[in-house]
Amino acid sequence: MRVLQVSAEIFPLLKTGGLADIAGALPPALLKAGCDVRVLLPGFPTILDGLKGSAHVGSFDTPWGEKVEVVYGTLPAVSQGEYTVHAYVLVAPGLYARPGNPYEDANKQPYTDNHRRFAALGWGAAHLAHGLDRLWRAQIVHSHDWHAALAPACLAVWNGGRSPRVPSVYTIHNLAYQGVFWPQNFPDLGLPDHVFSMQGLEYYGQVSFMKAGLSYASHITTVSPTYAREIQTPDQGCGLDGLLRARASHLSGILNAVDDHVWNPATDTLIGHNFDARNLTGKAKNKAALQTEVGLKVDADTPLFAVVSRLTEQKGLPLVLAGIDEIISRGGQLLVLGNGDTHLEQAFALHASANPTQVAFRTGYDESLAHRIFAGSDIIQVPSRFEPCGLTQMYGLKYGAVPLVRRVGGLADTVVDSDLETLDDQTATGIVFDDFTVDDYRHAVRKAFALYRRRADWNRVRQSGMRIAFDWASAAQQYIQLYQSLI
Repeated sequence: MRVLQVSAEIFPLLKTGGLADIAGALPPALLKAGCDVRVLLPGFPTILDGLKGSAHVGSFDTPWGEKVEVVYGTLPAVSQGEYTVHAYVLVAPGLYARPGNPYEDANKQPYTDNHRRFAALGWGAAHLAHGLDRLWRAQIVHSHDWHAALAPACLAVWNGGRSPRVPSVYTIHNLAYQGVFWPQNFPDLGLPDHVFSMQGLEYYGQVSFMKAGLSYASHITTVSPTYAREIQTPDQGCGLDGLLRARASHLSGILNAVDDHVWNPATDTLIGHNFDARNLTGKAKNKAALQTEVGLKVDADTPLFAVVSRLTEQKGLPLVLAGIDEIISRGGQLLVLGNGDTHLEQAFALHASANPTQVAFRTGYDESLAHRIFAGSDIIQVPSRFEPCGLTQMYGLKYGAVPLVRRVGGLADTVVDSDLETLDDQTATGIVFDDFTVDDYRHAVRKAFALYRRRADWNRVRQSGMRIAFDWASAAQQYIQLYQSLI
C-alpha cells in the first residue's frame, strides 16, 4: 500500500509542538507494518538540511504563477534502523527560506502569505497523487493539521473532479488552530469558485484551511477517541461542530502513541541516569541533578511539580498560576518550561524571582531539558481546558512523573485517577480533576501531596503508569485498517 503523509513539521528536523512528534513516528511504524510510505514536506531550511541524496522529481506551477520544484531523498534523522523514511520536499525559496519559526515572523505575527505557502503543500500532494513522480504514485494521501488541510480539496477538484478520486485521510491535531484567511486570498488557492461556499472552505465569510480538510477528506481522524466525540459539541467544536456531526460516520479517533526510540528512560541519552519501572534509583538521581540545574533546593522528599508546555490559556496555565501558592505553601516545588503568551511568561518569571528555591522558570523550548524534566520531576501537570490527545502526560507516565490532568480529550483516555477503588486494584496512574476551575485544580494539587506522602501507594501509581505501552505498532495497524477500507 502506497501512502503519502503530508505535514508541515517532522521530528527531529523541525518541531514546534506535538504534531512533529507524530509526523516523525508514524512513517517508521507504517514501514515496519509493511506499508510503502513516503512523506511530503515544505522546504524549510532545517528540512532541506536533513534531506540526503536528493534528486529532482519534477515541478509544478502554483496558481499564482510561482514554480515549485519537488525533490526526493531520504531522512536519516527520522529513519529507524533498516526502515528508511523517504521524503518529497518542495523547494521554493520564496515561500520557505525564512529563519526562525516556520509560521511567524520575528514579531510573532503570522506571515501574510501563509495561505500561499501551505496551498503549495496541498497542490504538491495532489500532483504526487496523480503522477508527478513517474516511478511512484500514492494510493492514499494522509494529511495532518491545517497546514496540509488543502490536500483533500485539491484531490477532490483535480481535473474538474472527473478523475478517479485518490482517497484521503485528514487528521485534526488541534481544532482551535484552523488556518483562517481573508476571502480576497481565495483566488490564490487555485480552487474553483464553488469551493468557496458553506459546503466547502467558507467560514463566516472567510477562508478556512481546516474546513477544507473536514469537508473534502474521505475520512477524518482525531488523535484520541474522546476528542473525536467532544468536537461534535458546541463547547469544543470551535464553530465546526455542525459539520463534524454531519460527517460523524466518517470521523473517528485513533489515540496517539509514543516513539520508544526517543522517549524511553531506560535508553534515553539525554538524561544523566537511565532507569525503568523495576529500578528507580536513576529517577532519584535525575531529580537531584535537575534541582541543581535549575537552582531549586536539592531535597529528595520535596514533591517537584513540572510543566512542559506552550504557555496558553488552553493548556490551563492560568489555573497553575492561580494555584501556585498551594504548591509553595505546602513546601513543594514548581518548574515550568515553555513560552507563549507574554503575560503568562512574565507571571511565572515573577514567581520564580520571588521564590527562587521553590519555583524555576525556563522560557522557550529545549528538547534536551524537556527530557531531563520528565526524568527528574515527580508530577507533570496538564490541566488543559481542552486537549486533543496530549503527549506530555504520556511522556510523564513513561518517565515516572505522575500526571496531574483534567478529565478531557486524550487526557481522559490515558490517565486513570487515583481513588480508593483504583488504588486497590492497582489501575491508578495519576491524578484527574473534572472542572476547569481554580478550586478543582487546587484540590488536585492537595491530592497529589497526600498521595506523595503515602509512599507505598505513590510508588504503585508511578510504576503502573510506567508499565503502560503507548506503542506505535498498534496505532499503525488502526491506520492501516482505515487506509485499506478507503482504498
